[in-house]
Amino acid sequence: MSLQRPFVDAGGGLDTDAIIREAVPISALILVFVAVAIVPATLGLWLGGGLGLLFSVIAQFVLAVGAAIVLLYVIVRALQLHEEHESAATDGAAGR
Repeated sequence: MSLQRPFVDAGGGLDTDAIIREAVPISALILVFVAVAIVPATLGLWLGGGLGLLFSVIAQFVLAVGAAIVLLYVIVRALQLHEEHESAATDGAAGR
C-alpha cells in the first residue's frame, strides 16, 4: 500500500483548489457551532452568578459537541477521499 497524497498536483506542488474546496465546508461547520455557542456564552456573561455559570457550561458543551462533529466530518471525508483515490488508481490500472 503506497502513501496517497490527495492534495498534491501533478507537478508535485500543493493543489490549493482542492485544499480550499475541502476547507470551506469545514469552516462553515465550525462557524455554525460557534454562532450557536455565542448565545449562551453572552447570556452567561450578562447574567453572572449561578445562572451565568449554567449558561457558560451550556456554551462549552455546545463547543465540545461541535468539535466532535467536525472531527467526525473530517474523518468521514478523509475516508471518502481515500476511496475515491483508490478507485481512480484501480480504474487506471485496469485500463492498461
